[in-house]
Amino acid sequence: MIKVKYVILGAGPSGLSLANRLLELGEESFIVLERENQAGGLCRSKEVDGSPLDIGGGHFLDVRAKQVLKFVFKFMPESEWQQFDRKSKIQLDNYEINYPYEANIWQMPVDEQVKHLISIMNAGCNQGKDMPAKFTKWITWKLGDIIAENYMLPYNRKIFAPHLDELGTYWLYKLPNVSFEDTLRSCLMHQPQGNLPAHAQFLYPKKYGYGELFLRMADNLGDRLLLNTPLQSFDVESLTINHTFQADMVISTIPWSEFLGKSTIPASIRASINQLKYTSVDIEYFPERADTDSHWTYFPSSSLSYHRVLYRHNFLHGAKGYWKEINPANRKVGGGAVHHNEYAYPLNTRNKPSQIKKILEWASQRHIIGLGRWGEWEHMNSDVAITKSLKLAEELTR
Repeated sequence: MIKVKYVILGAGPSGLSLANRLLELGEESFIVLERENQAGGLCRSKEVDGSPLDIGGGHFLDVRAKQVLKFVFKFMPESEWQQFDRKSKIQLDNYEINYPYEANIWQMPVDEQVKHLISIMNAGCNQGKDMPAKFTKWITWKLGDIIAENYMLPYNRKIFAPHLDELGTYWLYKLPNVSFEDTLRSCLMHQPQGNLPAHAQFLYPKKYGYGELFLRMADNLGDRLLLNTPLQSFDVESLTINHTFQADMVISTIPWSEFLGKSTIPASIRASINQLKYTSVDIEYFPERADTDSHWTYFPSSSLSYHRVLYRHNFLHGAKGYWKEINPANRKVGGGAVHHNEYAYPLNTRNKPSQIKKILEWASQRHIIGLGRWGEWEHMNSDVAITKSLKLAEELTR
């Protein structure tokens, strides 16, 4: 039996950041278990057609997270990153505009601008109407009927199908306020107004895929990281994993559904885990160069299987081609995915807050902590996941 203070499940951004920060703080009694043969989780990259391809989808480092940047640059110095001003677009049926939608209505024909302005002015949130509880109605209440029907609802259906009507509204604070005044001002001035979107400026490696950062974090752990080591059994009472590793505390960054059938979990908690929902994503590569200066483009049209395209030749020097992100539920017959990611997006269903709270409270009473996108069942960018991991490491070593 290998006994350690901490067993960390999963070597994605959360697990690797936690482990490396523990080392920095002088804690060496831990081990990281990863089921894949390579670290990085959804942020892994591999070489495809002579250049790195991010096989978990598009991931970028936000320049605003200064604590994260200071930590990341220890493994991959700032000189190895290139900073970009974000260029992302939305491809609608008849024209293409820059993202975010509401700040770039001025790029549409005048008649369309007028229709959108009237729609935004009449949106429920701008008319003082009560906020609805249903997801689809909330989107219309927040954005107006035209933006809802042209973009937000069809786009979300493609990512989250068939679960759209199961989603709650508690997480939609991330959506910007659509101000009639800001939108009108942008149309008159012919430039965006209002708040900048996430990753308005971002960093991406000059020579590598995004996964290179996490490979270096993994290398720094040495033999404390065990690859090709999936969770096979977990005795909750003794905190023994795979009949081999025994911990004082377990930090899990893997999906809670991976515990089912492998651990001594009471029926009520298993029931809560079964209520957690997620969707998958396939990454499909195309070798030709696309005629666009966009870093990535959103495609809400229901006639297309994919929802986003990332043009790696526009953010990785010397690369060619692009990749599509596709919910497998929407995949057309034919085509070949470079990589299938079973766990891509944890879904913010209406009952998720109560169920994940129940799971995490039960777990914490047994010295088990859920961390990151899957441990907390929350869709978070890698910089947020790293921030949470750094904070936890400091709490554990006080």
